[in-house]
Amino acid sequence: MTGRTRPAIVIAATPTSNGDLHVGHMAGPYLSGDVYARYLRADGRPVIYTTCTDDSQSYVVSTAHRRGTTPEELVETSTAKIERSLEAMGTLMVGLPPIDDRYRRTVLDYVTDLHAADRFRLRTVRLPYAKNAGRFLYDGLVSGTCPVCMAGSCGGACENCGHPNNFDELIDPKYTIDPTDPVVYREQTILVLPMEEYRDRLTSYYASRTPRWRPHAKQLIGELLARPLPDVPVTFPGTWGIAAPFPETPGQILYPWIEGMPAAMYSTWWSANQLGEGGGDTDHHWRAERDAELVYFHGFDNVYHWGLVDLVMLLAHGDRYVTPESNVCNEFYDLDGEKFSTSRNHLIWSADLLAEVPRDLVRFFLALTAPEYQRTNFSRDALHAVTTRRLVEPWNELAEAVSLALVGVDASAPLRTTEDGRHRAAAMMERFRLCYELPNFSLGRAAETVITQLGRLRALARSVDGRRNGHSPVPPGDLLLETRTLLACAAPILIDVADALLAEGVDLALASARAESVPAFRFPPLPSTTTPTGLSPALDGAR
Repeated sequence: MTGRTRPAIVIAATPTSNGDLHVGHMAGPYLSGDVYARYLRADGRPVIYTTCTDDSQSYVVSTAHRRGTTPEELVETSTAKIERSLEAMGTLMVGLPPIDDRYRRTVLDYVTDLHAADRFRLRTVRLPYAKNAGRFLYDGLVSGTCPVCMAGSCGGACENCGHPNNFDELIDPKYTIDPTDPVVYREQTILVLPMEEYRDRLTSYYASRTPRWRPHAKQLIGELLARPLPDVPVTFPGTWGIAAPFPETPGQILYPWIEGMPAAMYSTWWSANQLGEGGGDTDHHWRAERDAELVYFHGFDNVYHWGLVDLVMLLAHGDRYVTPESNVCNEFYDLDGEKFSTSRNHLIWSADLLAEVPRDLVRFFLALTAPEYQRTNFSRDALHAVTTRRLVEPWNELAEAVSLALVGVDASAPLRTTEDGRHRAAAMMERFRLCYELPNFSLGRAAETVITQLGRLRALARSVDGRRNGHSPVPPGDLLLETRTLLACAAPILIDVADALLAEGVDLALASARAESVPAFRFPPLPSTTTPTGLSPALDGAR
């Protein structure tokens, strides 16, 4: 399948259920994935946009200890908050799939098939161990110094440089729950996935796909391929997570990152069922014969996992599954010049911001300032000033100008357009397509293009005199066609405007830019935002 009939699966990074989503999270994969999915759907493509909570992460354990609750209670409350935030942002997701028996069976079937196919290897490795607590340490339970960039890092992978630090590689490890507890090393036999065995297929894949990636993520993949690829833990001596089903590793759990691919497949299946498109096995939509376009949206700190580990997890199944067309990776989003920080309460929850500021304005500002290629900054003052000056005021001036231009126009029948008007509308559509299409998908450029076209169309509207019955330099039909094209192109970002127009029967299909006639419609104004009043400090949060 090709073109507008090809199905698409859009996956946003699975949020850890140890807190809510703050604005930094939302400005990254969740808004970007939503805008891309909405664009594809507006272009006539069948799309499933989904994610699920990552309940097995050790960050759930460490956060629960810090907050004086149980991991189970933390997962329950965090999942509800995450779902509330995604719904408040208006994403196309139909909800968060339950992490239930079907989920666990999907994960176990996935890894059991690989085990039966002899894809895993037994390894005896040295692991950090909290001596007093009697606990093996990994990921969120251990912190230290990254052996590659020398920055502070948790276990598993460094969020600064992106490199992995499996097993005993982290320098000067500390037990995050009790830094005074001496950390020693103990040997343990576990199952691993040997990524080096997939080097040839990985090299071929990246040669064809990473030209579609953003530079920083592409650079990291090059660095990883330039050295021996690490073994990925499949099982681990822990207590929080899904029990490993393998006889060689009794009493161990599945390493949480191993759940990534079956979790995404389960989420796709569950979401398809909610949309009335279910049926088949849980991995049905990911089968190679379905030829779905698979796209991941995640942060740079997850390039190693989503870009390499999860790819090998797919390749280990042979040619059974599709592989991602692209990984769209964002950088960190700062708050008032500093990194979002849960421990310092230096953050703003997405739901709190959306309760104070109209949703379309939040989405527009996050799109405009999205950290696509480098770190960018969020400021509540800037949100108010920028959206007022660059979006709301010119938008509402255009709405007024369009209303005045249509005074005296007979709206009982569609208005005819000219070839010049259709050409301008098509040219505008092409500029937006260049923003929304891979490999150059960019929320920031899409938002800037909205601003550019607002200025042009205000001047166009002022040259129309509807009382001259179409004999103006610009006919009213052309003005309506071009403003409708702008509304259609802005719709993936400004979803409340789009919903209001669709409710009135306005055609926002992207294929309508060449229409020879346009029914009259009202150009909707945007609500304003107020001067910031301050948002409540956050008290918990996801990794």
